[in-house]
Amino acid sequence: MILLASSNGRIGMAAAMDVLRAGGSALDAVEAGIRLVEANPDDHTVGLGGYPNILGEMELDASIMNGRTLESGAVAGMKGYLHAISVARQVMEHLPHVLLVADGAARFAAEMGFTPADLLTDYARDAWQRRLDRDLPPDVRAALHAQTSLRDWVRLATDPERAGGTVNFIAQDARGDIASGVSTSGWAWSYPGRVGDSPIIGAGNYADNRYGAATCTGMGEMAIRAGTARSIVLYLKMGLPLAAAGQQAMNDLNDLGGRFRSTMHSLVLDKEGNHAAFSTIPDKTYVYQTADMPAPVEHPRTHVPVPTRWA
Repeated sequence: MILLASSNGRIGMAAAMDVLRAGGSALDAVEAGIRLVEANPDDHTVGLGGYPNILGEMELDASIMNGRTLESGAVAGMKGYLHAISVARQVMEHLPHVLLVADGAARFAAEMGFTPADLLTDYARDAWQRRLDRDLPPDVRAALHAQTSLRDWVRLATDPERAGGTVNFIAQDARGDIASGVSTSGWAWSYPGRVGDSPIIGAGNYADNRYGAATCTGMGEMAIRAGTARSIVLYLKMGLPLAAAGQQAMNDLNDLGGRFRSTMHSLVLDKEGNHAAFSTIPDKTYVYQTADMPAPVEHPRTHVPVPTRWA
């Protein structure tokens, strides 16, 4: 049994490992771990306390995948409900669909008995206001919600370095089943309705018992274009060693053209329980824990340089 998480997932590792040690499933462990991150107001990239879009609205994305059956569920742009990962799991287990967005996701959350919540904390609201005060002219700020065009202003307010939030969890249980989950409050100050890789199966999240699992954080647009999570698992399927599979998928990002390219991080577990993580910038870490370890251990990610562009 093993758990992996992005470094901000440490707060949920104990609860997730308790699930595995009690004989619970990898899916249960992933959900339990991520829920604690979503409820942490000090994490400004996930759930409660996350940074809003340019209009000051909180939009949550999440996905979860069952490596045994290849079933998955996801929500995107969901407003007013905290535990996006749990709503995503209910999508997987109760609907013939994979992804619900915006009002549909919120309606489904209500139908499943989830409690509405105000997710925008005073700290996040103040940070949003300070950013707008710094980057947007007073007349634009005054009429922000009435603007017919936000495209020019969102590029000023949006910080590509804050695209790196999100929490990743991957678990393998005593039966050998693998599950993966991702949850995020999205890219701070982004255009309303922006969806990154977190709820996109194959981009930010993929699990297959036969080969392994991978999850991503960073500039989700890059993972969507390159299909990064699925690529890593496919490279494992093709027989590449774990380290080579992750490095090759990260190197694939160098082929992305266009004006916008920022950071990317990935987390990988193979079917044998071996693990690794990768980042386009140095000195990044992740955490892991096996059932016989008393506490999670922080481990460095392999640095795979990918030059950034922001035109």
